[in-house]
Amino acid sequence: MSQTFYKKGFLALAVAAALGVSSFVQADLKIGVAGPMTGANAAFGEQYMKGAKAAADKINAAGGVNGEKIVLVAGDDACEPKQAVAVANRLVDQDKVAGVVGHFCSSSTIPASEVYADAGVIAITPGSTNPAVTERGLSAMFRMCGRDDQQGIVAADYIVDVLKGKKVAVLHDKDTYGQGLADATKAQLVKRGVTPVLYEGLTRGEKDFSAVVTKIRSNGADVVYFGGLHPEAGPLVRQLREQGLKDVKFMSDDGVVTDELVTTAGGPQYVDGVYMTFGADPRLLPDSKAVVEEFRKAGTEPEGYTLYAYASVQALADAFNGAKSNKGEDAAKWLKANPVKTVMGEKSWDSKGDLKVSDYVVYQWDKDGKYHQLEKQK
Repeated sequence: MSQTFYKKGFLALAVAAALGVSSFVQADLKIGVAGPMTGANAAFGEQYMKGAKAAADKINAAGGVNGEKIVLVAGDDACEPKQAVAVANRLVDQDKVAGVVGHFCSSSTIPASEVYADAGVIAITPGSTNPAVTERGLSAMFRMCGRDDQQGIVAADYIVDVLKGKKVAVLHDKDTYGQGLADATKAQLVKRGVTPVLYEGLTRGEKDFSAVVTKIRSNGADVVYFGGLHPEAGPLVRQLREQGLKDVKFMSDDGVVTDELVTTAGGPQYVDGVYMTFGADPRLLPDSKAVVEEFRKAGTEPEGYTLYAYASVQALADAFNGAKSNKGEDAAKWLKANPVKTVMGEKSWDSKGDLKVSDYVVYQWDKDGKYHQLEKQK
């Protein structure tokens, strides 16, 4: 992904969000786009914004939603729960959004969604995978991704069946997302007869993992699984390699789906061979071909959650149009009763707001610092 291409635009959006100002003065239907626009995980906020903007532009060019233009309002939560609640309150009370695409970190989405629920605002998260996001009975909370209790099964089965892991170290970042996913993976490993030789939490923002690397070595782990995000995954895998554990297989999750993993690891040579779980690559779908080409012509690669955010805006637009109402509760009822055609194919949701079909697969990073979807194991 070209970071510089979007820096000024995202900075302007972040500043506007901080000031409570939107540059889209001809606002008709406001949709919040909430996530980490700044901070260590800003790469995901950039993915959200560029996907949402491209979708809104396309929808507006076709006539908008119920005759009104979509206006995006950025909300920067920096993946901090308290900040996420403040962002949610601003989007609802000041910006008067009808819907929200967000948040990213589950620890932010869960408390922010309570604010949206109280206000009758429909929200759809492109990337929050913790089961609790949709297990609290909120009628207008949806997700465009799968759940950790689905993703963890795919990861653990791959570790057992393909990587042939016998001594597995399971690590996490102590956050709602990272620990929840590590726990789901651990549970499936145990179910498959592999009890982890090490289960330990790291601290977000930490950079020196020498102590945990020593424990991994002393326990003879042949596979390391990390539930968390790229700012910690990158330094962790680098230190494993630098401290001689080059043959230990490293696997992570959809929290590392950004080329920032290469940056935080210190170069492509350290991520070469790293595995991760993520939804089936939407860039390979027939439905996304034209949109992907448009992104590439504009000089950017729609990696990670870019198309997830695009599809989330499409879903909200179809829900408002289908309900013939810009009220969140009406749109939510319509969305649970009707499938939607998106850039990621046709999507439909159950009564909880979860996708009826989840498609987690395994990817691997190469020596050039690029990730590729692997063929499903039979």
